[in-house]
Amino acid sequence: MSPLQPLPISTLPALLPRKDLLQMLRLVRLLFRLSRQESYRQQIFPQLPKIARFDPGHDALMMGYDFHLTAAGPRLIEVNTNAGGGYIAWLSEAQSHRHYPTDLSKRLKKRLFSSFEQEWHSFSAGQRPLRRIVILDENPAEQPLYPETVACRDWLREQGLEVEIVAPEQLQADASAVCLAGKPVDLIYNRHCDFFLEEPPLAAVRTAYLAGAVCLSPNPFAYGLLADKRRMILWSDDSALAALGLNEEERQLLVTLVPRSRLMADCDPDLLWQQRKKLVFKPVTRFGSRGVLLGKSITRKRFAEQHAETMLVQDLVLPSVEKDSAGQGFKVDLRLFIYRDRLLGVGARLYQGQVTNLRTEGGGFAPIRLV
Repeated sequence: MSPLQPLPISTLPALLPRKDLLQMLRLVRLLFRLSRQESYRQQIFPQLPKIARFDPGHDALMMGYDFHLTAAGPRLIEVNTNAGGGYIAWLSEAQSHRHYPTDLSKRLKKRLFSSFEQEWHSFSAGQRPLRRIVILDENPAEQPLYPETVACRDWLREQGLEVEIVAPEQLQADASAVCLAGKPVDLIYNRHCDFFLEEPPLAAVRTAYLAGAVCLSPNPFAYGLLADKRRMILWSDDSALAALGLNEEERQLLVTLVPRSRLMADCDPDLLWQQRKKLVFKPVTRFGSRGVLLGKSITRKRFAEQHAETMLVQDLVLPSVEKDSAGQGFKVDLRLFIYRDRLLGVGARLYQGQVTNLRTEGGGFAPIRLV
């Protein structure tokens, strides 16, 4: 890891009630089951580009489900298909214990590695072992979590795999294979945020993916099913959920834990303006809090400039706050790291300001304390 980029780790623990964690896990597992349902897929496919309707036959590495905690319980804020911070979350937990349990550490790493193995097995039908991985990102060394990417590469190498961190331009790809320096690549661990592979540097990877020439994980199919922000419109609509055959208990779980969400284009703009202080505006095509606007701070001019067809309007759910020994408050986002419907780990991000960041002094990824 580069000493020039210290990992954003906080020493202040984040408290997580066990009952809230159980609710979060129930929601994750329900959403996974829903994503497997044909009626659900047929309802959302018309909203997705063709590439997101292509099923590659496997799932998505390192899914992230982000929550805020309220007095009434957890609320889902966002789903991510290339969630970063898993290694940093584990490290923050390890550093908070003088004698971190070695068996727990090994168990967590084994669980994570098994997700890579399962992805490859689902893709290759177990016909040959996984040998070569690339971790793909845009300008990798410039990414805020690049030190974590390096740590992931080194850890995978310890498992006996050939692993490199690359930008799309470094790959040679067509419908028959993806190669790096003339060697075929088995699996691409995709950290790139062009979720539908639309940018020109990803055109060749897109061709290889659609031809089944490489295991790309996570991929556009997983993103369309669960991480596209427009899914939250359906998840918070009780009548639409009933039409999908969900029972009352399942629907109640969703509409309780998923804040009411809708497209700006489907709302009365005058009414939205009146209610803006209780709302948050999120571009459906952006990621990592980019373009997110809190209604309480939006100007009338900025409000009128929003592209209504691609702007999600969501009921505002404020984050919980942890205070350090000096009484300084830090907002808390909680992230479940998930493979399929299986928990890999839990992370907390502490920050100050409008949205999550990794630059707050004293903030960063924090250890979790179940209470």
